Amino acid sequence: MSSVVVVGTQWGDEGKGKIVDLLTHYADYVVRFQGGNNAGHTLVVEGKKFVFHIIPSGILYREKKCMIGNGVIVDPGVLLQEMRDLGEQGLTVTPDRLMISERAHLIMPYHARLDQVKEAALSKNNKIGTTGRGIGPCYIDKVGRTGIKAGDLLDDALFRDKLTAAVEETNFLLTRKFNAEPVDLEEIYTIFQSYKEHLSPFLGGVSEELDKARKGGLNILFEGAQGTQLDIDHGTYPFVTSSNTIAGNACNGSGFGPAHIDSVVGILKAYTTRVGAGPFPTELFDDAGEKLQKKGHEFGATTGRRRRCGWFDGVVANDSVRLNGLTGLAITKLDVLSGHDTIKMATSYELHEETISAMPSNINQAASVSPVYESIAGWKEEIENVREYDDLPIQAKSYIRRIEDFTEVKANIVSVGPDRAQTMMLSNPFDK
Repeated sequence: MSSVVVVGTQWGDEGKGKIVDLLTHYADYVVRFQGGNNAGHTLVVEGKKFVFHIIPSGILYREKKCMIGNGVIVDPGVLLQEMRDLGEQGLTVTPDRLMISERAHLIMPYHARLDQVKEAALSKNNKIGTTGRGIGPCYIDKVGRTGIKAGDLLDDALFRDKLTAAVEETNFLLTRKFNAEPVDLEEIYTIFQSYKEHLSPFLGGVSEELDKARKGGLNILFEGAQGTQLDIDHGTYPFVTSSNTIAGNACNGSGFGPAHIDSVVGILKAYTTRVGAGPFPTELFDDAGEKLQKKGHEFGATTGRRRRCGWFDGVVANDSVRLNGLTGLAITKLDVLSGHDTIKMATSYELHEETISAMPSNINQAASVSPVYESIAGWKEEIENVREYDDLPIQAKSYIRRIEDFTEVKANIVSVGPDRAQTMMLSNPFDK
């Protein structure tokens, strides 16, 4: 039995879905432990594209069981649509293949409304770049102890009482503070009665189920969303998501004891990207950045927004090693760097003539740092058809070794394209 956590090491969009898909082959259970439908995983399998927002990407394997942990916030409408979409693609999602924690909180229609009006009310310089899907307001209600859990759907009196109190408070904010239209209690109640009918068979005790799996010697894979620098505590706050994205939350967000985690794989894009606002020290505004954006097809899986692109940031990578306790790396999109004569890698930052080796906690300082670059020889060869590590250009292998040496973490996996087949497994994290 092994338990492996997969996390993003940058600002998300590192290719976690593909790596989770690869590692699911060796797992019995796949667990999503945080975030909501503001994140997306894109997979390409035999030329067919799949995009997941809530359901773990391990659902592509019919013999595996997927779990949505208590740390995830669930928009029932989005989840059910995702189920229908998968069904149309020949993947029927049934309760024996997917369990939703009764303790997971629900994203309500008023959460999205609040998210949108709050963002619209901010000045241009203060906008967070939220997706407007209600993620932040839902987590606010959760922490404020006024949230509605998935299991509350099974108790009509409890659900009705919670909904009534929430709508009353929300409408006060919408109408008095934001001069917006109120939401309708009965309309929401009716919609969620329909959701209850469809989702009730999927609700259960994820923590208990995982404990049985562990005791039964089964392999468990934990799947995070977003990236380390979007962590609510350790990221570039306030330009972050509303949950803990680092590996430690795999335990809290699923009810799994930390002593049972065996390894943590950090997904590390061979360059750096970011969606939305916030500091990005290695961001490129020249032809090199444009080349990365176009060749990497850098658009958000959930929002479709153009991703900002930059050189590899070793400071961000080492922050992630420290915060997540990484035991291995999965280096993705190496193929996008083909054609560059020189590749740059930030090894530290300069701030007011001082050299620093970690992202500052002060957001103004984080926005003011200048990267200190090291130049590395690039390669001309296109590598998307390479299937063996030894067949990579010597410069590409040297680049990987430099990342390993700098982070002091070995690469488990190297990816040279979006398809499942375009992946080289150098060592299996499920092998203890």
